[in-house]
Amino acid sequence: MRKALRLRHYARSTECSYLQWSGEFLRHAAKTPDQLEPHDAVRYLTHLATSGRVGAATQNQALAALKFFFKAVLGQDLDEIDDMVRARRRPRLPVVLSPDEARAILAQLHGTPKLMAGVLYGSGLRLMECCRLRVKDLDFDYMQLTVRVGKGGKDRVSMLAQKLAEPLQDHLARCRLQHKSDLAKGCGWVELPDGLGRKLPNAGREWPWQWVFPATRPYQCRETGQRRRHHLHQTVLQREVRRAAKNADIAKRVTCHTFRHSFATHLLASGYDIRTVQELLGHKDVRSTMIYTHVLNRGAAAVRSPLDQ
Repeated sequence: MRKALRLRHYARSTECSYLQWSGEFLRHAAKTPDQLEPHDAVRYLTHLATSGRVGAATQNQALAALKFFFKAVLGQDLDEIDDMVRARRRPRLPVVLSPDEARAILAQLHGTPKLMAGVLYGSGLRLMECCRLRVKDLDFDYMQLTVRVGKGGKDRVSMLAQKLAEPLQDHLARCRLQHKSDLAKGCGWVELPDGLGRKLPNAGREWPWQWVFPATRPYQCRETGQRRRHHLHQTVLQREVRRAAKNADIAKRVTCHTFRHSFATHLLASGYDIRTVQELLGHKDVRSTMIYTHVLNRGAAAVRSPLDQ
């Protein structure tokens, strides 16, 4: 299954998720793969919704994993899913920080996590989009950054906050010294997308392809034997954001994605049109962006409390 996933260029996070769901399904079914039938998958997905009490998104993720497992590995089409019990999807409004709360959290952060959180809030990036930024994706002349292969495999361009220009340039200067030191030690490689490593054999050691936020330690790639440096692991920023929100005494459930929600809401509050915000966020449908108008209480149901009158 891992070979089939990599042949189709699935993301590593998707690979890990699909393998985990398929493993749990096999343990629940208590059968060998050659004995599995589509109704076993239906029974497992129903179990997740009823006994497991998982959410709709979690059940859909398991369904996608099992569809891939049955089709790519077992050679069966998983079509008999109409009989399964669907987990109920409840509409949720995103958690949004006020500008003062966002500033309070950023004030509690330091070093690289503070820069990364600033990019999340200042450019509206998702967590992994920020982690996977490369040096060539930052354009300080036009004050913009390019997100490569974001959600849905799409590229997009977003703004780069003026306040981040100088700190980011100082950060990159330190990273370049580290990269030169790695090159002197025979390291300095990074992972390249798809088959680019075969087309450009030396691109993996060139400065433009390096991560903007590199990891603190190199590792050895099992496939190539190269001494590489990965990007900073996402859990580092997640942990620091949780700590900062707690220290800032913010009584909300704050995650890295909260900065993206706040970015969109604050742009709409500043008067920017919803289509512009949609492009910056990379939403396929404007209805995904319209949820932030509900957070602002702008729209058909926007009213003033009689107490305020």
